[in-house]
Amino acid sequence: MLPQDVETLKKLSIADLERAQAYAKDLTHGLEILRTFPQGVTIFGSARLPQDDKYCKLARKLGGLLAQNGHAVVTGGGPGIMEAASLGSYEIGGRTIGLNITLKHEQFPNPYLTDCLTFRYFFARKVMLAMASKVFVFFPGGYGTMDELSEILCLTQESKMPKMPIFLIGKTYWRNLDKMLKKMLEMKLVNKSDMGIFTITDDINEVVKAANKIGHPKISENYYDGFDEISELN
Repeated sequence: MLPQDVETLKKLSIADLERAQAYAKDLTHGLEILRTFPQGVTIFGSARLPQDDKYCKLARKLGGLLAQNGHAVVTGGGPGIMEAASLGSYEIGGRTIGLNITLKHEQFPNPYLTDCLTFRYFFARKVMLAMASKVFVFFPGGYGTMDELSEILCLTQESKMPKMPIFLIGKTYWRNLDKMLKKMLEMKLVNKSDMGIFTITDDINEVVKAANKIGHPKISENYYDGFDEISELN
């Protein structure tokens, strides 16, 4: 440990140190389970939608197609879209990873997970949902889904993470977001290239094709290993 690090620790309160240790524990446990499976397809979406909703039915179908093609399905581990995608993979015999989080309402592990880890902090969970993925899929969702989407888009835009295919499923649902982003482009708040970061579609086969094109990384390999954001900026 460097002398300046020792001095920094001396200035921290016991509460600060305990908080830092709790953050580190969430991240360390996440990385531990992350290294037990190859990067898969991370599927985001609302925990509140019932299983007979059209988007849940579509998520279940996508989970099955991904499993048939040998891709692990990664979700937040809860109900709604997450459960549907997990079920689709599970019933085909695929690997379904759930990165769950403790919340005051609605979040509990769904019964179709082959692997499950529960986080305390949103930021640690989001790190793992990103690092576990070679393709990102966003179904309709609320604040949580929008939070996850905006962070992935921002990190991709700023080359803070490897570029992965990003799909927004549901043209009708996402069209207002598309309009808002086009307004941003008109006002020069984003660049034209930023509009190509994601794809809005109703066709889940596009997701499967993208995953198949990337292939099946080894468990020992992760796209974040050796990733240098500085070189990406140059």
